Amino acid sequence: MDAKKTAQQVLEQVGGAENVTFLTHCVTRLRFNLKSMDGVDEAKVKAVPGVMGVVNKGGQYQVIIGNEVAAVYDELMKLGDFGGKEVKQPAAPAEEKKSRVSIILDTLAGVFTPLMPLIAGAGMIKALLSVLTLFGWIDKSGNLYYFLNFIADSSYYFLPIFLANSAAKKFGCNPQMAMLLGAILLHPNFIALKADADVVHVLGLPVKMVTYSSSVIPIFLITLVLPYVERFVNKVVPSVVKFILRPVLTILIMAPISLCVLGPLGSIIGDGLVNVLLAIEKVCPWALPTVIGAFMPFLVMTGMHYSLLPAYVNSLSMLGYETVIGPGNLPSNIAQGAAALCVAIKTKNKNFRQLAVSGGVTALLGVTEPALFGVNVRLRKPLIATTIGGGLGGLYAGLTGVRRFGGGGAGLAAIGLYVGENPMNVINALISAAIAFVATFAILWFIGFDDVPEEA
Repeated sequence: MDAKKTAQQVLEQVGGAENVTFLTHCVTRLRFNLKSMDGVDEAKVKAVPGVMGVVNKGGQYQVIIGNEVAAVYDELMKLGDFGGKEVKQPAAPAEEKKSRVSIILDTLAGVFTPLMPLIAGAGMIKALLSVLTLFGWIDKSGNLYYFLNFIADSSYYFLPIFLANSAAKKFGCNPQMAMLLGAILLHPNFIALKADADVVHVLGLPVKMVTYSSSVIPIFLITLVLPYVERFVNKVVPSVVKFILRPVLTILIMAPISLCVLGPLGSIIGDGLVNVLLAIEKVCPWALPTVIGAFMPFLVMTGMHYSLLPAYVNSLSMLGYETVIGPGNLPSNIAQGAAALCVAIKTKNKNFRQLAVSGGVTALLGVTEPALFGVNVRLRKPLIATTIGGGLGGLYAGLTGVRRFGGGGAGLAAIGLYVGENPMNVINALISAAIAFVATFAILWFIGFDDVPEEA
């Protein structure tokens, strides 16, 4: 694929650089925020070489590229300045206004998507350490383990600062100011006060001592309020002294609001969210993995999987493991790969077989968009088999209490994320994947599908 040519054609078909207010990317997709859909020709976007599909959900126009998305993104960034502070779009006509669900999904995607490489990278280092420790290839008391461990932990510990930066770009406030507020929550002197008392009073104001390292919701709330304070300060401060007084007043207003109100409130919400997940896990442990295993493809297609990100990241950072996505997502991805490989064996179309093979292998490794949009959605019946097989694998994962101990992929390439103190955890994860693969492959082989005819 010619990344430069693909970037130029995609940009042209989404209305040109002047129609793009913001651009980012995830593992396989370009994610555009567009001023208007009037200049977008979706059929021509899909026809661009290298484009696997298009999803217009959650307030974002998503162009599915696959594993070469980073190269196309880099070429797009040479064609325009799309990666800075997100520009608020003008009010749309009533019939084009986004639903509340779309607004929420767009917000979550914009805030959490830039963090996924950090979480995935740290998670894979943790997975590597788990595997090396399991086979006795590394000494846990040695310096190599010590350094790799704190390097991986850094992405979680300083999560409030990273989150402040991405949230600030989404909410339209100063990223550096938001990051400073995140740093205040993590300052060693503030943390040291927790050893002396649960609440400290400053000028009569109660400051609850909360551990904010690895937290998600407190800084999210703080950055959500920050733009209003910035606008207020900008309005009341005379122009002649704005350069000095604006940052000073913003800090002096936001610091007590953050430490006395928003931080503790966010901590309470985060703790409540984790407690709800633990209660579900205790009462009905099979529920979440089964639902995720069966319906993850539909969540991905609609963008609804972003609604799970706060719970997933919060659980991972607070508990050291998560059961929100990983245990169900693993068999779901394996099921997608199985369906695509079954299609590859049965199809008579040589070109389509190559797409199915590459998509199937990629899905088994943890990236499903090529299989999902290139094969399974296109043929429909593979998606039915995937739903059943992924659900069965997720059910087994839930019943056996499978946990994922790091963020990142949900495929065979990231199986080390399931390695923990209990060796049965990774074994059960592999069994759930095997169930999903066999069930999906057998069901699709039996029900068949309408083949793609060879092009004349």
